[in-house]
Amino acid sequence: MDSIIFDLDGTLWDSREQVVEAWNKAIGKSEFPIEKVEKADLTRTMGLVIPEIARVLFPQLTEREQKQLMDACGVEELALLKEKGAVLYDGLEEVLLALSNTYKLFIVSNCRDGYIEAFFHSHGLSHYFTDYENPGRTGLPKGENIKLIVERNGLQAPLYVGDTIGDQKAAHHAGVRFAYASYGFGQSDHHDYKLTTFKDLLQFA
Repeated sequence: MDSIIFDLDGTLWDSREQVVEAWNKAIGKSEFPIEKVEKADLTRTMGLVIPEIARVLFPQLTEREQKQLMDACGVEELALLKEKGAVLYDGLEEVLLALSNTYKLFIVSNCRDGYIEAFFHSHGLSHYFTDYENPGRTGLPKGENIKLIVERNGLQAPLYVGDTIGDQKAAHHAGVRFAYASYGFGQSDHHDYKLTTFKDLLQFA
């Protein structure tokens, strides 16, 4: 193993409380007569890309309206996360420091453009990571974004760490090994490693 690529939500941090706050602020300002979102809504849509989340949570809106609302949610979300950050999993920086002494570290997440940067800015963690990618920037699915990171950085034996079946499928699509973060939001039925806490990654340090 020469590198570790991380998912973000449910793997490195839990931003549901902050995202709910931001999205409901945007919903309250909008012209659409829709219910506010709850934490459970975000949990069940974790791992989906933004247009898919909009279709699940706001089916009563047209595609154009969904995009308009999600764009507004994004403005509030990124501003709040950049300023306040979110809940980091226990021992996060300790583990990143230990791993970074041996491996190059990366992030590939199904998020909007600016989301990973907000994570970096609010918690001062950018120096641990060599590169990152997301569909908000490339328009590509997670498996292809993992491939991009692998090719762009000349990786030979990366490990992808994520918490959902989508992460599992993306890792397999990209031809990399998969570590299942079972402490996160989703499930996995085929993984090379199972992590019960983020600190379990210290086994690789």
